[in-house]
Amino acid sequence: MDIIKRFFAGRWGIMSVGAVIGVLAALLQYWGNPANMGICVACFERDLAGALGLHRAEVVQYLRPEIIGFVLGALLSSYLFKEFRPRAGSAPIARFILGIFAMIGALVFLGCPWRAVLRLAGGDGNAILGLAGLATGIGIGAYFLKNGYNLGRAQKTYSSVGWLMPLVMIGFLLLLLFNPQAAGEPKSGVLFFSVKGPGAAHAPLAVSLVAGLVIGVLAQRSRFCTMGAIRDLLLFRQTHLMSGFLALLVFAFAANLVLGQFKPGFSGQPVAHTMQVWNFAGMVLAGLAFALAGGCPGRQLFMAGEGDGDAAVFVCGMLVGAAFAHNFGLASSPAGVGPNGIAAVVIGLAVCLFIGFTMRKTA
Repeated sequence: MDIIKRFFAGRWGIMSVGAVIGVLAALLQYWGNPANMGICVACFERDLAGALGLHRAEVVQYLRPEIIGFVLGALLSSYLFKEFRPRAGSAPIARFILGIFAMIGALVFLGCPWRAVLRLAGGDGNAILGLAGLATGIGIGAYFLKNGYNLGRAQKTYSSVGWLMPLVMIGFLLLLLFNPQAAGEPKSGVLFFSVKGPGAAHAPLAVSLVAGLVIGVLAQRSRFCTMGAIRDLLLFRQTHLMSGFLALLVFAFAANLVLGQFKPGFSGQPVAHTMQVWNFAGMVLAGLAFALAGGCPGRQLFMAGEGDGDAAVFVCGMLVGAAFAHNFGLASSPAGVGPNGIAAVVIGLAVCLFIGFTMRKTA
């Protein structure tokens, strides 16, 4: 175990995790997931929210097994390495609100940080503006961190609190297993299913679940985080996490070339739009919210799997944010930003700045 710990704590460990995620993302796309969306934490949580009926956008409804795998894989890893630490109580309402606006910003851009990298690896030039916005938002968050921003210390709590999110994911898995989609049917039992659009594109259930479990184990072990990569580079000039971030990009790009999935350009890219100001601004909002909450959406799921109740609250906020985004016309589509998406980004930035300025400890 000590050898494994030392490997994943080093640069080769984090790079290998980024490489595995990049290759698996390209393969999941090849096996049926949406184009340039082999893995997108925000998009998959949006689809999950749709499957549960929290929104009724018919083209994005599917209970994604990858999300379940992320949490359960992190749970397994944390127990294997004795790192399951139930904790909670660090400004939960602030984290919930940050989760809502992180999701809204991501759905204005149409992707989380993972998908921004994967879109670029698939040739989508619009991702350049999204990644620039992500870095800008994280940079603003780094400013707050340098000036005393702190949501407070989480406290050790009951083991049952740490188990709640994994148990929810086990419940979701049982729902999916006992309510399988019949061919061409938009609903099965209590779950909703897309019959067209991105929600109808998915790899086989077992393949998606195993991929999610593998990523959950590896990412928990290595502390993989796309937001943390940019934050650490800006704050401390540390490149450890960034090496994993770059490995994800390089290996996804190489896998896409091998699989014939690299199609460069700006127009006509899958599940993307060319309103570049709002590609940028949406990810400024998402990046700022991730920085203030302490992790990208993938990292929040992994922390929830290892017992962090505050990360679980952030995940719940993202699910509610997905419902708001599609019920209130905030989310973008290939045609462009939703009718109320611009206003939502402006409001979200104002709320995040309010949290950043007011939740600071002074000497």
